[in-house]
Amino acid sequence: MESRMNKLKKGSIEMEKKWLYPLIMGFAMCIFFAGTSFNMGLVSSIHNNLNSIFFFLPSHGAVNRTTPTFVEKKISPAPAPSASATTIPRMAYLISGSKGDLDKLWRTLFALYHPLNQYVLHLDLESPLEERLELSWRVENQPIFKEVENVFVIPKANMVTYRGPTMVANTLHACAILLKRSKDWDWFINLSASDYPLVTQDDLLYIFRDLDRKVNFIEHTSHLGWKADKRAMPLIVDPGLYMSTKKDLFWAGPKRTLPTAFKLFTGSAWMVLSRAFVEYVVWGWDNLPRTLLMYYANFVSSPEGYFQTVICNNPELAKTIVNSDLHYISWDIPPKQHPHVLSINDTEKMIASNAAFARKFRQDDPVLDVIDKKLLHRRKGLFTLGGWCSGKPKCTKVGNKYRILPGKGSHRLRRLINRETLVARFGQNQCT
Repeated sequence: MESRMNKLKKGSIEMEKKWLYPLIMGFAMCIFFAGTSFNMGLVSSIHNNLNSIFFFLPSHGAVNRTTPTFVEKKISPAPAPSASATTIPRMAYLISGSKGDLDKLWRTLFALYHPLNQYVLHLDLESPLEERLELSWRVENQPIFKEVENVFVIPKANMVTYRGPTMVANTLHACAILLKRSKDWDWFINLSASDYPLVTQDDLLYIFRDLDRKVNFIEHTSHLGWKADKRAMPLIVDPGLYMSTKKDLFWAGPKRTLPTAFKLFTGSAWMVLSRAFVEYVVWGWDNLPRTLLMYYANFVSSPEGYFQTVICNNPELAKTIVNSDLHYISWDIPPKQHPHVLSINDTEKMIASNAAFARKFRQDDPVLDVIDKKLLHRRKGLFTLGGWCSGKPKCTKVGNKYRILPGKGSHRLRRLINRETLVARFGQNQCT
């Protein structure tokens, strides 16, 4: 009996030893991994791996691209610009023109160029074939464009009439091209060859990096006023939908009543749209964008209402809107179809507006030379000066494209965006 008890006791001790050794080894390995993780970044690696598994959980360390509602992030004075590649936003531009706009468009492109951005260029079907071929040739043979490959010319020109739906169709076409060509951009900006920047791209990217990536800058109002009778209620047909030559709209009758299924909004045809909103409009996972596109096919000056009406009739997207187009435009009161043409006499007003862009300008007007010299630091025939610029003369080669050097324009633009986003943050002036 005693011998049997001794055997059981001995077996128990051996069993304990059998489990004790792995336990000690496991504990030692835990201490080893914990120590190396702090020294070699393993904890960070494990955290990132877990985040990739639970991708639907919010990541506080990443740039906010998925916040469902708009809460304007505070734009505070930042330290010396040494932004990493992950925090610098990218812009996607559509620059469009018509007959005789080739050189204007080319100058605007050079003033707006940055190797981090994407650019789609379009000369409409009214432009002679020679102009469109020349634009393609210039892009293909520009050394920096060839190196970076971020400038694309729409090869098959669209017919575009400003007052009809063809301009909306052309904008959506450009959005679809940009979505297909690159996943690496944050905002879409539509401009014409008659637009020109008042800040450098370094200024713009520097300020926009502190914004929620969901923000949309769209000037809008639901107070239609005279537009209800003159634009919303008439029925029009745009010959640009089915003809290869530009013709004026023609009118059909009788007039229609204002819709009850959705609320109409109007505003500027020039805007800064978040990628999230562009995806919603192009892909249309609910039917609102398509329904409104059909409605605006018979609407006078549909570019001034389509995007506003889409975003403001979606309760979640409506929270992301800031009521500004970031442009300086001089209008008659009440506004006519086209704004005033800007000249050198408007220089002080443009600068005082703190706007990022202005329109509209005549080709090679002296005021553009003033903007180049005072605001953009751009030499004739060269790109706007930026942190990416290298070579002799400057900006003939691409250096560090992530090097951002904001100037005085960033201070002006910050004042405008601070003011406009503060209003939006409290839900004022949003879709009203």
